[in-house]
Amino acid sequence: MNKKMIVAIRENMDEIIERWQEEMKDEKGERFFHFMPTDLINKTSKEFAELMTSNIAEEDSVNPEKLANFTEKVVRFGWSIKFVNKAIDNFMTTTFKILEEHGVIGNDNMRDHIRLFLNWINPLRESMIEAYSTEWERTVSLQRIALQELSASLIPVFEKISVMPLVGTIDTERAKLIMENLLDGVVKQRAEVVLLDITGVPVVDTMVAHHIIQAADAVRLVGAKCMLVGIRPEIAQTIVTLGINLNEFTTTSTLQRGMQEALALTNRSIVEVEE
Repeated sequence: MNKKMIVAIRENMDEIIERWQEEMKDEKGERFFHFMPTDLINKTSKEFAELMTSNIAEEDSVNPEKLANFTEKVVRFGWSIKFVNKAIDNFMTTTFKILEEHGVIGNDNMRDHIRLFLNWINPLRESMIEAYSTEWERTVSLQRIALQELSASLIPVFEKISVMPLVGTIDTERAKLIMENLLDGVVKQRAEVVLLDITGVPVVDTMVAHHIIQAADAVRLVGAKCMLVGIRPEIAQTIVTLGINLNEFTTTSTLQRGMQEALALTNRSIVEVEE
């Protein structure tokens, strides 16, 4: 790459970063540069600029460790891949404009510098997007595992009564985890009544209902009764429309009403005591 151009970029880096930040603030829906602390914005901007210029000389290449650390950080900050791509575009455009203003780029060498910029930015863009995609997939995978573990726990609330709150979409893999935790919990807690709370399940279709029915059947085999609670009106309408048979279930609209039914099944009730 042109040595004069490399020197000019490094000498004007503070101005490039400052103007790049202003460009990023103008992006539609941008939150990071508006709501994060100034120190964090400046530190992250400097790291981004260092990464962007790490392959500025032909003998240099993108530092894999720096690339991995930065992409991990921006994934945590909530940068989308679209935002990352826009950040690269804005950095290139800002740098090009500043070099024009300082006389490094002119009409006589414009074509050559465009070629140099493309040779500099395009490999960097590919490396950053690939690293970002890898880190994003890893993060989503870890979050999915954490959600599965947290949202498939059987919780004892009274003697002989346990509740399993279900949150999010139920697929085949997750249904298997629910079944294992449910059966294991029923035996360990000696539960006689189990309440499956689907308040946090956004959609109940034929497949989800099939998994729930399987879970209930398994609970009955180990000597407990399964109740389905948290049936919202739209869920009830879907169940009827799909023709899903839940006749063998005790169902209630809320967990509170389900708990009253569970207490009745174990010959107990909650009463107010006058002082």
